[in-house]
Amino acid sequence: MTTIRFDLRSTLGAPQLMAVLTDFGPARAELWPTIDADHLEVHARGDHWAEVTEGTASAWERARYEWDDDAYRVTVSTLDSKVFGPGGGWVFQLTPEGDATRVDVELTREPTALKARVLALLLPLVAPRSLRKAFSVPFQAVPSGEARAPQD
Repeated sequence: MTTIRFDLRSTLGAPQLMAVLTDFGPARAELWPTIDADHLEVHARGDHWAEVTEGTASAWERARYEWDDDAYRVTVSTLDSKVFGPGGGWVFQLTPEGDATRVDVELTREPTALKARVLALLLPLVAPRSLRKAFSVPFQAVPSGEARAPQD
């Protein structure tokens, strides 16, 4: 099992970031650079959970998102992944810091196939920097300081 932990800061407030992380509407593919519209499918959704497939042709993941608005925590369990297979996932813990938010990110991969295990060994070297860059777009402030409204 490979686990990567890193943090970043956002100019968005924690409630706004929760909306960014849990908006599974069509705008998700526009906002997240690692998701294209052809590889975004919402399979099911409840008040505090969603099961989605998202990503690109080369790297998609089917996952179950669960969130707690009061604790500002989003947990993503990987059900399947083109690159790594099932297992592992993400945890996003948001901590308000004035008008901004600290985002603690944990990525876990549990690959079983040889190629996926080799890729997992490289994650600690490349993942933090590339993921910070990928998250920089959706985690920036929204125009006019308004929260993004979750879309279904």
